[in-house]
Amino acid sequence: MSAEARVAELNLEFPTAPKPGGVYHPVVIVGDLAHVSGHGPMRTDGTMITGKVGATMNEADAYLAARQVGLTMLATLRRELGSLDRIERLVKTLGMVNATPEFGQHPQVINGFSNLMVEIWGEVNGKGARSAVGMGSLPSNIAVEVEAVFQLKPQ
Repeated sequence: MSAEARVAELNLEFPTAPKPGGVYHPVVIVGDLAHVSGHGPMRTDGTMITGKVGATMNEADAYLAARQVGLTMLATLRRELGSLDRIERLVKTLGMVNATPEFGQHPQVINGFSNLMVEIWGEVNGKGARSAVGMGSLPSNIAVEVEAVFQLKPQ
């Protein structure tokens, strides 16, 4: 099943792809790799999910924020590529969690993003290499930020 068909089957709702908040490109394609800049958890109404995990947000809500980052990133990829069907697989994920020093469940939070990728591209192509780390702060106090690399299908 194609990625676009899977998105429709799962009835996923994407926010509007965000505009860059600085001097960078949201997606840079080099060869067959699409390098996606860090994305935050944008809701469909354009607001961001904010908070610090371990203080103002719990792990379950942070997991949902990471999933929302995935939806936001997919909106950007669709805008930049024309279709998610151009993507062969997820290669690498860097997940950053806005967390207190005592919070240590960063991988479980970033699973919100990773599980969404598996739902769309499957166990093989939806899983890539991954790092999940805690940060003392993130821009505008967003709860989670993720950057990723995707391999594109030959054209």
